[in-house]
Amino acid sequence: QVQLAESGGGLVQAGGSLRLSCAASGRTFSSYAMGWFRQAPGKEREFVAAISWSGSSTFYADSVKGRFTISRDNAKNTVSLQMNSLNAEDTAVYYCASSYSGQFYYTPTVADFSSWGQGTQVTVSS
Repeated sequence: QVQLAESGGGLVQAGGSLRLSCAASGRTFSSYAMGWFRQAPGKEREFVAAISWSGSSTFYADSVKGRFTISRDNAKNTVSLQMNSLNAEDTAVYYCASSYSGQFYYTPTVADFSSWGQGTQVTVSS
């Protein structure tokens, strides 16, 4: 089992940037793919971005491509999400997640992840 703790959320104006971080503990972090999801009020949790165990491959939701960048530091057991050009539609609780496997060959879904953080709120004011 892995424990995940997100940080870095907050309130930002439209067009601004935020960087989310997720610290992992309790399992060999470097062996597993990681992901970020988000959930807005009244909506289902949706995929945002994922990264393979080595960091060599990444996946993004169409809605964030070109604006968000996922990265990981296996030496520090952290995964980050750099979010630029934020807009009101990005407002949500953002969750870090750890996968069952080390590599994806398709855009992952909620079912591909076994452990979740508590989430961090991101609010974009327009």
